[in-house]
Amino acid sequence: VQLQASGGGLVQAGGTLRLSCAASGRTFSGDVMGWFRQAPGKEREFVARINWSGIQTHYANSVAGRFTISRDRAENTVHLQMSSLKPEDTAVYYCAAGRYSRAYQTYEWDTWGLGTQVTVSS
Repeated sequence: VQLQASGGGLVQAGGTLRLSCAASGRTFSGDVMGWFRQAPGKEREFVARINWSGIQTHYANSVAGRFTISRDRAENTVHLQMSSLKPEDTAVYYCAAGRYSRAYQTYEWDTWGLGTQVTVSS
């Protein structure tokens, strides 16, 4: 079971990048898929998530209106379209798969991929 993120790179402020996360080993069509990021010296933080159908999405306030998460269930992939990038978006971005726990009323992320570096220059 593996998640592989790609698409990171160096971009100027105001630019765009599209991250992709390819899943292999099993189907993730029933999972919630998410993107997280971790900047140097900071804790990992939530960026966006999308439910199994691709209809329900949720974003961190810091990226709402600039980032768009989408998924292709047939291809077992998830994308993060990032626009109007800011230097503070610089981080390693990780994709994850999980499920909503009704017992704990929270999302539990049990599969993580290796990250992809996004660097936004000012």
